[in-house]
Amino acid sequence: MALREAYYQGSPLVADAEYDTVEDELRGLIAANPELAPDPNPLEQVGAPAVLHAPIRHSRPMLSLEKSTTPEQVAAFFDRFPGQPVVVMPKLDGLSLALVFEDGTLARAITRGDGTTGDDVTMLVRALVDGVPERIESRARVEVRGEAVMLRSTFLAYNTAHPDKPLINPRNAAAGTLRAKDPATVAERRLQFFGFDLDTDDDTAVDLGEGLRALGVAGAQMRLCADAEQAQAAITAIERDRNELDYDLDGAVLRLADRDAYAAAGTRSNSPRGALAFKFAAEEKTTLLREVIWDVGKTGKIVPVAWLEPVFVGGTTVTKATLANQEVIRARDIKVGDTVLVRRAGDVIPFVAGVLDASQRTGEEIEIVPPTACPSCAQPVTEQGNSRELFCTNVSCPAQTVRRLIHWASRAAADIDAIGGVWIERLAEAGILEHPSDFYTLTKERLLEFDRVGEVSAARMIDSIDASRRVGLRRALIGLAIPMASDGTAARLARAGFGSLEEVADAGEERLVAVEDIGPKVAASLVTHLTRLRPELERLRERGVSLDVRDEDLPPVVAAGAPLAGKTVVITGALSDPRSGEKVARPTFQRLCEKAGATAASSVSANTDMLITGAGVGESKLTKAEKLGVEVVDQGEIWNLLIAAKVV
Repeated sequence: MALREAYYQGSPLVADAEYDTVEDELRGLIAANPELAPDPNPLEQVGAPAVLHAPIRHSRPMLSLEKSTTPEQVAAFFDRFPGQPVVVMPKLDGLSLALVFEDGTLARAITRGDGTTGDDVTMLVRALVDGVPERIESRARVEVRGEAVMLRSTFLAYNTAHPDKPLINPRNAAAGTLRAKDPATVAERRLQFFGFDLDTDDDTAVDLGEGLRALGVAGAQMRLCADAEQAQAAITAIERDRNELDYDLDGAVLRLADRDAYAAAGTRSNSPRGALAFKFAAEEKTTLLREVIWDVGKTGKIVPVAWLEPVFVGGTTVTKATLANQEVIRARDIKVGDTVLVRRAGDVIPFVAGVLDASQRTGEEIEIVPPTACPSCAQPVTEQGNSRELFCTNVSCPAQTVRRLIHWASRAAADIDAIGGVWIERLAEAGILEHPSDFYTLTKERLLEFDRVGEVSAARMIDSIDASRRVGLRRALIGLAIPMASDGTAARLARAGFGSLEEVADAGEERLVAVEDIGPKVAASLVTHLTRLRPELERLRERGVSLDVRDEDLPPVVAAGAPLAGKTVVITGALSDPRSGEKVARPTFQRLCEKAGATAASSVSANTDMLITGAGVGESKLTKAEKLGVEVVDQGEIWNLLIAAKVV
């Protein structure tokens, strides 16, 4: 019971996926041995048994959802309700709330609690939760149920502003926020409300989404599905695009679209019959932190890396995770030997979010002590910035040399795809590679001297190196790994009229600062490092490497009769080419829009003319666009314009 109480109060003792595993195991044991079922049975209870604020009894039970993980279970759900359309929506990972409106005014906001009785958190919701209307048009009694979540952007901003007391994850943060004694103490921790259920005496709205919109309540994006095949496709799309959203989710919800049919379906002991939760693979798990090593990067930055007891999370087995820097370790009080929460979302590098329960320590845990000398070259380290990040300033440091070579060969830079990191390290240890220009002195004969290199693989390596000679200004600048000079910096310089990397090196700080979004610190770093790298630029040129601007990096040539001329657009969601169905990267789609005359921006503002939406769009940009009167256009319409204008 302690495990369950902690989970629902926002201070879990295990990761969500592990809680589900324990619950499923208990369910199986009770099914096999019903005579041993505890009384009361925790599986027949919903939510948390404890209330921290004034208790309020729900008008009808606020139930959990039956879980599923396979297409067969989805098909079985449709079979139970033949001919009934179903809405599929993201299953948000936050805190469930019931909002009760009476005479057009918000009367109460109640947490799920134990499913029968919840906490009255009206004052906190009014002060801290966006997306909850104070008044609605209907004079009937209306109850909206939904999820209060902390947006990822809010979570990141809070932790950036409070590095000394970071939140462990958005779900726990949402639960903790609505359990605060005083709204003023959590004023920076704003939440967003999304509706998923509606109960009203006003029968004008039969469709769930229509009913929520009429009240001015945002719902997570809903997809109407006629059969199990459509529903499974919608579930797959939600899972594929989950990391494009500004909120965490742990699955998808299937629910009868017709509110009357949903009500008629009735309930089981702890779940409605007319809804089903499809759970995704976990993105968080707990595991043991076995060791911390300090890794030297391409710019000399020394970062702590956690070596973990292997754990399957985010679709892969994780053995290493980042710990960011020594200030993060201190703020989260992480020690070797702790049971830690590891998070991996999509392609994001796994990271240690924190210690789940420090009270379980045995006393054998070991403090993590940062190094005073570089682990690679043993030279003294320096600290920089408020986060006290460590740097090795020895440019001849062996670890830095290898990392710089690997970075030069990476896809974002020269893209020498036939030579991986292991081979680069071997060639560097043999004294053959020290600078990027050394790649272009390699021969097939030299490579064949190494064990496990045959004619075919050696030829592939040389062909890959030859192809990389066309790297150009932008990608060469990325590959040189100049501190503070980002990929965006390289793109802006390429578009600002610089014809070659040497021209950038000769420009001086004043001319560089004149380029949009390049400040004095970035300009100074470019001048300092490109001056030092001048001999390397000369060697690259001598070996046939192009450092000139490429056509693909210049401002796009706008098509005749540009259909988006003069429009400022913001692009959000997952994009795909309707002709092939293939996924399209956002930068690629953005450049197509620019060829059609548009100016692309990263966020919605009063100057935005159009919000172009793909799949899995977060509600925050849609809500902002609606408030500002910005036109919202589906990507399909834009693709039609691009095709008609022969931009694609």
